[in-house]
Amino acid sequence: MEVDLVESVKDAGVVGAGGAGFPTHVKLSAEVDTYIANGSECEPLLHVDQHLMTSFPEKVVIGLQLGMEATGAKRGIIGIKRKYSAAINALQKVIKKDNRLEIAPLEDFYPAGDEFVLIYEILEKQVPEGGLPLDIGVVVNNIGTLINIADAYEGKPVTSRYVTVAGAVNNPLTRDFPIGTSINKALQAAGGASVSQFKVIMGGPIMGELISNLETPITKTTSGIFVLPESHYLVRLKGERTSTKVVVTKAACIRCQLCTEVCPRFLLGHTLYPDKIMRAIAWGAKEDPAYLTSAFLCVFCGACTFYGCPMGLDPCEINREVRDHLVTEGLKNPHKRKDFEIHKEREYRKLPMKRVVSRLDLTDYEHQAPITFDSINVEQVKIPLKQHIGAPSIPVVKVGQRISKGDLIGKIPEGSLGATIHASISGIVSQIKDEIVIDTEKK
Repeated sequence: MEVDLVESVKDAGVVGAGGAGFPTHVKLSAEVDTYIANGSECEPLLHVDQHLMTSFPEKVVIGLQLGMEATGAKRGIIGIKRKYSAAINALQKVIKKDNRLEIAPLEDFYPAGDEFVLIYEILEKQVPEGGLPLDIGVVVNNIGTLINIADAYEGKPVTSRYVTVAGAVNNPLTRDFPIGTSINKALQAAGGASVSQFKVIMGGPIMGELISNLETPITKTTSGIFVLPESHYLVRLKGERTSTKVVVTKAACIRCQLCTEVCPRFLLGHTLYPDKIMRAIAWGAKEDPAYLTSAFLCVFCGACTFYGCPMGLDPCEINREVRDHLVTEGLKNPHKRKDFEIHKEREYRKLPMKRVVSRLDLTDYEHQAPITFDSINVEQVKIPLKQHIGAPSIPVVKVGQRISKGDLIGKIPEGSLGATIHASISGIVSQIKDEIVIDTEKK
């Protein structure tokens, strides 16, 4: 019997593993010319994608081929940093059997993994302002997503994901964790923190979120867990209240424009001007409304904050605050240009990853975080009903119900954008609120 890939991916609960968790079955329903596998590993210190490409090149390629078949793409490209030589060699051996596939080596800069940046680097095509890659006939999927597509084709749902656990830990590693595993359990797997006073960033060091509760669960979109000393610059900046950042902006912004000059979207030609947003906040300047609404175009990569600003301010968070205020006021993104020019100095303003790592004082944590395939014993998981863009999943299980790993526990609401969720371990459902808690049965 022929497998319907889109339905299989939908049933398996596959979402974008490297970003906000956009349901993958929606992307596979489109028709495009080019399918891009994003293996650029955008954030510093992350090692998940390079390990997956090196360890499972066949699955990556199968996922890419299946995606191409579903979307009608005639060309499949794996965007991968040139420095990942082991991964490139592993993939080359597989793709040589399919002349539709190719590898596009990328330089090591930040944020090479931003979809708009990646597409321009590979195809020299520009995604419209406020648009999607689909608007120019392109689909982009993360490496982990492609592996999940290959598994979904075989009837396997998403129940776990590979995560890099690094920073100030005793044994940095990359390993597979059941969805819903606590941060605390992940830190134990990495030998615990190597400092007594620490904080945890979930996601990448730059775009990740500061987490105070170590019982916070790993989700389908968790790529990294980073431990840093409590006094670290990144911890202090991420932990500062937005209201405080606004006050400091008013006191310290020097109107230098460096935040705009390093903005990846500005360099692609988009009308995004973080410096003018900062000026409006700091000086009460009566800017053209188009400058303020340009906050809708921000991808919150943090280049302006963590590299551009010489005063230690946070233009990225100010952009987010302005965007959220505009949304609250009922405004929508008015920026929809399709015809614009790349900034003439873009090539010279790319941010070298080594310099970014040094600027963020992360050099001491540049460990390899090797991949491990050891089994892990998890006694409890807390699986959030919302791990994706769209509506939360609706529970289809009850408290006290005995379930097996892989069983469906949450479905997509009728007529909504969403994703299914599945049990990541076998056990008994002990609680259902915003998350479904499963405990292993005590012997």
